[in-house]
Amino acid sequence: MEPGKMTIVEHLTELRRRIIAVLVVFTIGLAGGLFCAKPVYEYLIHADLAQGFVLHAFAFWDGIGMYMKIAMAVSLMVSIPFIVFQLWAFVSPALRPEERSAALRYVPYALILFVAGLLFAYYIVFPMALSFTVSVTRDLGLEETYGIAQYFNFMFSLVLPMALLFELPLIVMFLTKIRLLNPLRLRKMRRYAYFALVFIAVVITPPDFISDFLVTVPLIVLYEFSVFLSAAVYRKQLIADAALEARYAAGDHA
Repeated sequence: MEPGKMTIVEHLTELRRRIIAVLVVFTIGLAGGLFCAKPVYEYLIHADLAQGFVLHAFAFWDGIGMYMKIAMAVSLMVSIPFIVFQLWAFVSPALRPEERSAALRYVPYALILFVAGLLFAYYIVFPMALSFTVSVTRDLGLEETYGIAQYFNFMFSLVLPMALLFELPLIVMFLTKIRLLNPLRLRKMRRYAYFALVFIAVVITPPDFISDFLVTVPLIVLYEFSVFLSAAVYRKQLIADAALEARYAAGDHA
């Protein structure tokens, strides 16, 4: 075996060590999230988006479940940069020095994109989906009695997946940087990618066309933006490769 190369067992051991580190950070974030749960809950309930609903508890665990959902969302937001860093650290031995330093610069943007996804989903997608479903309920003449678990399940089923999907451009740039993806391949698989994004939107949203549409369109825009970023990274790679070949050619002639 060549010096510096790891065996499969060593790779798996390293992966397990990094997964354990992620779980430890997530657990610490979860504990911190429990302290933040009440003020976050009060903001979410008293925000204009709540539309003055009187929420009810239909089970003894509803309040605890609400606290845990908020704590998990806070923990996930805190853990995202650490998760991305651990991913970078796991694959970095296979990268060239310039690729390693360039990929490391992506880590802070993971949190920025996650927060951007949260804000977009909470302030744009969630109110529109909530308004649509409530209007249908009222048009049918149904008496509105909403449970706290149903309200937060509806919210988190839209907000959290959307926030995670906002990481797509970063993932595509990273995979392009390590030469696992390129814009040519992304354009070729566009039809299948659109189908997958529509499927994801249908799965993560409530069963109505408006919610599906409100999630599908941003996902497709994110995919096209990812292709654009991949093309920018790929062009730089081609220029760097051409310069490297020119140096080698000049060295051979010397």
